[in-house]
Amino acid sequence: MENLILLVFVLGYAAIALEHTIKINKAASALVTGVLCWTIYMVNQPDTHAVTHALMEHVSEIAGILFFLLGAMTIVELIDAHDGFQVLTEKIKTRNTVQLLWIIGLVTFFLSALLDNLTTTIVVVSLLRKLIADRDTRLFFAGITVIAANAGGAWSPLGDVTTTMLWIGGQITAANIVQQLILPSLVCLAAPLLFLSFRLKGQLPPVEQAAKSNVVLSKDRNLVFALGLGTLLFVPIFKTVTHLPPFMGMLLGLGVMWIITEMIHSGKDEEDKDFLSVVYALRKIDTPSILFFLGILVSVAALQVTGQLNSLATWLTTTIGNDTIIVTSIGLLSAIVDNVPLVAAAQGMYSLEQYPTDHYFWEFLAYATGTGGSALIIGSAAGVAAMGLEKIDFFWYLKRITFLSLIGYFAGVLVYVLQYQLTH
Repeated sequence: MENLILLVFVLGYAAIALEHTIKINKAASALVTGVLCWTIYMVNQPDTHAVTHALMEHVSEIAGILFFLLGAMTIVELIDAHDGFQVLTEKIKTRNTVQLLWIIGLVTFFLSALLDNLTTTIVVVSLLRKLIADRDTRLFFAGITVIAANAGGAWSPLGDVTTTMLWIGGQITAANIVQQLILPSLVCLAAPLLFLSFRLKGQLPPVEQAAKSNVVLSKDRNLVFALGLGTLLFVPIFKTVTHLPPFMGMLLGLGVMWIITEMIHSGKDEEDKDFLSVVYALRKIDTPSILFFLGILVSVAALQVTGQLNSLATWLTTTIGNDTIIVTSIGLLSAIVDNVPLVAAAQGMYSLEQYPTDHYFWEFLAYATGTGGSALIIGSAAGVAAMGLEKIDFFWYLKRITFLSLIGYFAGVLVYVLQYQLTH
């Protein structure tokens, strides 16, 4: 049974990677893969109620991620409809390719630590559409955004779901993880940017600005931009104060924005205010990407429930034995299999008695699983979001971005290990 589930997963993964070759949308492949994996598991288990219970537990976690994604994408679309990103694009004057690359990379890096890597990617990719007209160049910048968002999320307790899991689980403390990982994470971004600084040159052509709408007043534009950004920044604060899942804060913010935008445009004609409404933004968001995310996470949940991820972790421990090599390998594996169940498996395998709070193993695991997923476009939530928003091809990313992400990943690994040796 386990081998059959694994085979279905591998075939589904291949179908996703070959989306443009076989001309089947990746969301369809992911959904079929997820349902088939659980169907095989169900028909081979005598206790169907236990399987259903396990499935619903995972679906509840996945639903939180999907609602979060839905809310964030809607808020970004609403800001865009009000020309809110013009507030930022007016500040970025440079058309130098290298300078713009560093600006986008560093803004993404620090914004990701404040928000999270998923939300930041959605915001920055939307911003790139206003800054870069050429599609291939924009896709390249979106790939760098994925690297920057994952690097920025790794050193913050709120920046990446795996770092949050380790923080909530007591494996790391907030102040220590910031102190220990900010330098390796920054190097993870800086290394590929330095590499590109010697290879890229020239100026980007100016972007033709769309005609400004007379419907959106300057004060409304600024209000919606501030409200949207404030909502995104409010989510981690809401989670810390209430201990409710992040999607609850996102939905609260979306609801408040919905009410305020309805009030702002209440006096306008129906035709004028239609494209400025939340209803219109909900129609515009990329629903297939959300379904793709659902299929991928359901598929990985099947591997977790059948014990294959735990078996992998056990095999790594017994075969390799070296913590540095094990964690580095887990980080690279997170580009193939979602980092959340890999970290969950590690938390289940290694106790706090074996590795106490703020141990080298947990710190390094936060960095590796947070940044290793950048190696493949479907290896992280940030990558999946960028893939959906800009229709990035799996093999395009593999050829153009994977090498850069690995430069950064291993540079950060080296810096963390050396830093630990020097400070301990």
